[in-house]
Amino acid sequence: MSGSMTQANVHSGQDATVSFPMRIRDARVVVTSPGRNFVTLKIETDQGVYGIGDATLNGREKAVVAYLEHHVIPVLIGRDARQIEDIWQFLYRGAYWRRGPVTMRAIAAVDVALWDIKGKALGAPIYDLLGGRSRDAVMVYGHANGGDIPETIDAVGRYLDAGYQAVRAQSGIPGLELAYGVGRGELHYEPADAALPTQSLWDTRKYMALAPKLFEVLRDRFGPEPRFLHDVHHRLTPLEAAQLGKRLEPYDLFWIEDPTPAENQEAFRLIRQHTTTPIAVGEVFNTIWDAKDLIQEQLIDFVRASVLGAGGLTHLRRIADFAALWQVRTGCHGATDLSPVTMGAALHFDIWVPNFGMQEYMRHTAETDAVFPHAYTFERGFLRPGDAPGHGVDLDEVLAARFPYEPRQLPVARLTDGTMWNW
Repeated sequence: MSGSMTQANVHSGQDATVSFPMRIRDARVVVTSPGRNFVTLKIETDQGVYGIGDATLNGREKAVVAYLEHHVIPVLIGRDARQIEDIWQFLYRGAYWRRGPVTMRAIAAVDVALWDIKGKALGAPIYDLLGGRSRDAVMVYGHANGGDIPETIDAVGRYLDAGYQAVRAQSGIPGLELAYGVGRGELHYEPADAALPTQSLWDTRKYMALAPKLFEVLRDRFGPEPRFLHDVHHRLTPLEAAQLGKRLEPYDLFWIEDPTPAENQEAFRLIRQHTTTPIAVGEVFNTIWDAKDLIQEQLIDFVRASVLGAGGLTHLRRIADFAALWQVRTGCHGATDLSPVTMGAALHFDIWVPNFGMQEYMRHTAETDAVFPHAYTFERGFLRPGDAPGHGVDLDEVLAARFPYEPRQLPVARLTDGTMWNW
């Protein structure tokens, strides 16, 4: 293909003639905080086509910035931007110190930026490069929460009134402050809230008593049609998770998420033996190896690895293809710790992937949407990626500069007796 020419519509809206190969001439990291911190990688080619990728790691953003600036960007300069697979393998295999959240987010940022470049150079949205649409739109779920059950019920009602067909419901627990999932506003929940970690308390018995009551009231109030989801956030032992799943069976949840830490994949066998409540896990997964046994042994129903966490589109589609063999569906993480860049890329993945399950969708702040103008649109419970070349998300660097980095970390959790626990 060397020396060939093609006509492409560059993302800036200007027509340009692109020749191949396209060499990477520059790459830089932009850190901005329009309501929360985001790390963005911008890769520019000698043909004037650029791509952007998300490299955000909530509470550890500067670690990825250093990894990109010191170890990744120097080896990108001069490479052919079309060679996405080879560059992915170089950054993964060539690093020797494989996997981990810092490494894989840096790789993801490069990978998504290169897919963005290729889409723009060819004048095609990424979903066309992946193989085309498998569906017309992407069903998403919103986050409804409240300080207690009545507040949560009201929040769920507002989402259903807005057209959502799927809602994640979380409630505060009497006697415990700073319950997981309970934000400070109706639409935006950002747990990373201080330069040093804040501390919350956890009581499993109180939680286990409350959660089934919440979904009993939800079903009584809203009937059998809505898809309800719930995030346990790694708080239970395998046996406790099995008990919770059993107690929730009458309320027909779409899934319970992260019922127990997944480092021990075998632990999910115990849960599976005792409940038919569907299980979703994987927002902290970095590679297919984190999910291999869970998928192959059919111990989960949805894998929640994200474009950002799992090393980009190149690797996430391998996870999805493997999961499809075992009838496990996707449920990509989509909280606001992922920038609109990742959401845009995820929607191209979602609208293509044959074994799609559900997409998480937390609305970004108005400031974030302004910094990251995007082609994707929301309408009554569904997102569409748009047809812009690449992933359809851009970065307004002038506006981004008005929101400097603010040190923030995620909270920690302790049991009521002071023991450190899983946040």
